[in-house]
Amino acid sequence: MPYWQKSSFSGPGDGNECVEVARDETNLLLRESDVPDHILTLTPDALSGLLRQIREA
Repeated sequence: MPYWQKSSFSGPGDGNECVEVARDETNLLLRESDVPDHILTLTPDALSGLLRQIREA
């Protein structure tokens, strides 16, 4: 079972409006806390590319 960490940008408390990240042996896992069964699986390189594109937008 992955250990999920809440994004520091999500604010304080245990509300259900936050992005969480975890990792397995080779991938990074992302989910929204209000829909925990929908998990996005990314390689570290793919996540880096996604973040780079977001910053450039």
